[in-house]
Amino acid sequence: MANIAISGASGRMGLNLIKACLQNPSSTLGVAIEREASAAIGKDVGDIAGVESQSVKVVSNYQNESGSFDVLVDFTRPEACLEKLAFCEANNKAIVIGTTGFTDEQKEQITSASERIPVVFAPNMGIGVNVTLKLLELAAKAIGQTVDIEVIEAHHKHKVDAPSGTALKMGEVVAEAMGQKLDDVGVYAREGITGERDEGTIGFSTIRGGDIVGEHTVMFIDEGERIEISHKATSRMTFATGAIRAACWVSMQSAGLYDMQDVLGLKD
Repeated sequence: MANIAISGASGRMGLNLIKACLQNPSSTLGVAIEREASAAIGKDVGDIAGVESQSVKVVSNYQNESGSFDVLVDFTRPEACLEKLAFCEANNKAIVIGTTGFTDEQKEQITSASERIPVVFAPNMGIGVNVTLKLLELAAKAIGQTVDIEVIEAHHKHKVDAPSGTALKMGEVVAEAMGQKLDDVGVYAREGITGERDEGTIGFSTIRGGDIVGEHTVMFIDEGERIEISHKATSRMTFATGAIRAACWVSMQSAGLYDMQDVLGLKD
């Protein structure tokens, strides 16, 4: 049984994580964390999540609750997440990171911590998305060298990073399947007289608007035909369910850096 701490507990994603944790028979909710200024501090988790009382109150001083959880799940912002990561590293706790928007230097901090504690770090915890990543790998290996590749993603207007972490992950999977690095072939902006499309590049297009939860399409475009591999999320619960599944899984692992492909057993 995994005892779980949820960071950002009163946010939209946090509330879904609480519900997913309570629904999973292999997990228990140990701690609900919010920033000190949050109006949710001191409230029962059941009250903020719209479920029956759980006898777990929302706290900011999670450092005093280390005996109440084995795994921390974080879907907040990079700076806040790295603070939780440092605490987990110092106290031998596992962590599941669904936060996106990290710099390369911040990602190195996550990698370094994984040498001492188990870390699941994935831009998208949805089970369907991670099956999609496997399909993209297969397609890229089969036809990637002979087609043009474009990644199109859409999210709600409040998302602060672009392209989305999931879109970048898709690009990375495709590039690696072709023996390349996304940093060398990614194209993120087109404006004005751009000239013809460079062969071997992976283009990205970003849409922001309304309440779109998350939509991603990768197009493999050839002369006379194209393949489109898409995933559309209509509820954040899909991410929450996957994250809690990851938390239960990582609670039984040794130190290391894992992703959802590991959790789902999709790696070769």
